[in-house]
Amino acid sequence: MKHVSRLTALIVLAAIVLALGYWWGARSSTSAVESSDAVSAKGDTKGKILYYRNPMGMPDTSPVPKKDSMGMDYLPVYEGEEPGAGSSIVKISAEKIQKLGVRTEVVGHRELVRTVRAVSTVQVDERRLHAVAPKFEGWIQRLYVNTTGQPVKKGDALMDVYSPELIAAQHEYLIARKGMQSVESGGLEARERMERLAASALQKLRNWDISEIDLQALQQEGRPKQYVTFRSPASGVVMAKVAIQGQRFMPGEMLYQIADLSNIWMVADVFEQDLALVRRGQAATIKIDSYPDTVFNGNVTFIYPTLNPETRTARVRIELPNMQALLKPAMYGRVEFASSSSKDKVLAVPDSAVLDTGTRQLVLVDLGEGRFEPRLVKIGVRADEYAEVTDGLKAGERVVVKANFLIDAESNLKAALSGSPAANAMGQD
Repeated sequence: MKHVSRLTALIVLAAIVLALGYWWGARSSTSAVESSDAVSAKGDTKGKILYYRNPMGMPDTSPVPKKDSMGMDYLPVYEGEEPGAGSSIVKISAEKIQKLGVRTEVVGHRELVRTVRAVSTVQVDERRLHAVAPKFEGWIQRLYVNTTGQPVKKGDALMDVYSPELIAAQHEYLIARKGMQSVESGGLEARERMERLAASALQKLRNWDISEIDLQALQQEGRPKQYVTFRSPASGVVMAKVAIQGQRFMPGEMLYQIADLSNIWMVADVFEQDLALVRRGQAATIKIDSYPDTVFNGNVTFIYPTLNPETRTARVRIELPNMQALLKPAMYGRVEFASSSSKDKVLAVPDSAVLDTGTRQLVLVDLGEGRFEPRLVKIGVRADEYAEVTDGLKAGERVVVKANFLIDAESNLKAALSGSPAANAMGQD
């Protein structure tokens, strides 16, 4: 019996000791928190801490410091920083604004200019291409121009050719001319007939592209040439050479291709969605990798009527002078077309100021003293780094153009917008 009483007394004593220990630990913890808050209040000029909010923007709060499921500390909300009931205004301390690097810009009117960029290649002006293709059969006796890329001038000798047809045509002319001399004392009809024969023989040689220089030599010398010189029809560069010394050629066979490169084409591939901003006569600037410090200027002269179904691009032709021969066929270039969306200035904000939720857009309006108001806006035309605002803003207001996403995260924007039209818009998206 005594053992039972003694055991009962020991159990009761142990329970009392445990209770006292638990009470003392709880009291020490509370004192530590109160001491920490007191120290924070003394060393912090931000004001009284009202509560702690979730660092990821979740709606839950805590009256004491704590960590979330990922181990991140809850953020303190100081007196004066809490959003007012039913208000969509976000208030942030000056220290946080500076830390976030917030930058604002005044809303104003400006002319929106959109730059269309495209890749392009240098091409030969098709109207300045010339093919040397004799209209008679013959053999190449001698070549004067025997390399591709060789520059030539109009009238320069390309080759000497032998052709029985050319020799026969020369004889026809000389016979007709002698006939004219023999009938000088004859009747008028006979003289006119011989003149027509001589002119016809001379015209045949012209039709075969024999130059006037060689025709004059034939008239002056009065004897046919066994080898007739074939000359360049234009000035330019030899783009292709098929002619080989001793080669036989047939009528219409191309022996040379000569291109005048003093004026060239830049053919740009413009994306389908940008075609409406490109028009004939529009100025264009071109940069070539080979000449990074040089800007070439040209004008749009033609927009091709077809579209490449694989790349969804259309070809746009730009013409520009090439007197220094810097631009060579097949070179790559980057083209920029400056297009103004409207002749009048419009209300616009920087693209960085617009928070796009998917179906709607909003901006953060700076109200001063660390207060920011999220406001729904309607966006019109977008140009280089700016967007037209058709509704929601007035000229002279300031909008956040940098760190607006950080303000969203730091200030729990969605929670601040609860019940406001902007919040509903974001929630729907």
